[in-house]
Amino acid sequence: MEEKKVALRELLVKHPADIAEVLSNLSDEKAAELLHHLYLRRAAAEPLGEMEPEDSADLITELDRDEATKILARMDPDDAVDLLEELPDDLQQDILSHLNRTQSQILTKLLAYPPDTAGGLMSPEVVALPLTMSAQEAIDYLRRKTEEAETIYYAYVVDDAGKLEGVISLRDLVLARPETQLSALMQRDAVSVPVNADAEDVARLFDKYNYYALPVVDADRKLLGIITIDDVIDVIRDETTEDIYRSHGVPLEERVDTPWYVSVRGRLPWLYFNLLTAFLAASVVGAFESTIAKYAVLAFFMPIIAGQGGNAGMQTVTIVTRGIALGEVPKGEGWRLLSKELVLGLLDGVAMGLVVGAVGMLWKHTMTLGLVVFLAMTFNMITAGIVGTVIPLSLRACRLDPALGGSIFLTTFTDTLGFAFLFLLARAFLPGL
Repeated sequence: MEEKKVALRELLVKHPADIAEVLSNLSDEKAAELLHHLYLRRAAAEPLGEMEPEDSADLITELDRDEATKILARMDPDDAVDLLEELPDDLQQDILSHLNRTQSQILTKLLAYPPDTAGGLMSPEVVALPLTMSAQEAIDYLRRKTEEAETIYYAYVVDDAGKLEGVISLRDLVLARPETQLSALMQRDAVSVPVNADAEDVARLFDKYNYYALPVVDADRKLLGIITIDDVIDVIRDETTEDIYRSHGVPLEERVDTPWYVSVRGRLPWLYFNLLTAFLAASVVGAFESTIAKYAVLAFFMPIIAGQGGNAGMQTVTIVTRGIALGEVPKGEGWRLLSKELVLGLLDGVAMGLVVGAVGMLWKHTMTLGLVVFLAMTFNMITAGIVGTVIPLSLRACRLDPALGGSIFLTTFTDTLGFAFLFLLARAFLPGL
């Protein structure tokens, strides 16, 4: 018993993120027991806020309703909302009904915003300073309000109606003469985020301006809350994971510890689709069975031409998808990007084609075979550049994620057309075909 108390004391001095990691690695029963001890020491809220929302939601359901409610009340509102969104509706409403009226209203209002918008990311715990304050009055006010704010990086100045008028860095506020009015210190036209802005757009703003926090405003520029850099890091991580998963047909919910039967159910649809496209490529090979029978050497070059086309195409898909995600490819600029990738495909195709063409010529001592594989490689590399550009642009035009199954669609084209180019050129140039 004494050893458990010592271990708990050692754990309590750790950072909440380290405690969250410990909780994540325990069984549900042991994690719930540890969380109960943390709750008794008023130390459970921060670690839960550091965990993945689905994990913290699973854990809080293991506690009795009174403990769960009190822990949730101590969490930062944005973290509490993320947890609540993972709970069943009946349990969510039950917990909200046990919170005090103010807390319940705050969380209910935040729950109304879609989770992938600025409103879904923000914390309403922001300190607003009246425009008429002096620098010294503002400093004294901030000292009194530190417990009510999630974090204070900048001071936000509002008018009598609560509209955002400007922002002041804490450095400027501290160094200013005590009697200086905030209206003279603040930077007007402060960068802000509309409450309905997409989470990815919010992340781009942070990347562009390198701020630690940004204010969130409504259509009338009324200050609603604040988004901090830690929330944006979560968005960037989640969006990157989503793009990687979707580009390879992996279910978004799957993780390394997902049960095998769940993984099978999620992956099989894409694998069946990939199997269908593989049959399409195989049908091209079957159509040229007599060609392969006469020149079996063509079978040697089939995976080389198809594989190089797939590799080159994936480079293009990756670059274009990233550019779209970062806002570097405005709508209407697709033709410029397509022309660039067309030139790259031609140059890469000629470079690769010369190598495989030389191999074919030196191996079989025939210039014609070298020409056939050279042209097939060149044409397929051009195809890879075109298709690798068109796929993500077309998905965006259809209002779908540009990363959606890019590799599967791409290899369908590069395999099928790569084989077709090789066999058609062989029939055209090789003697006796």
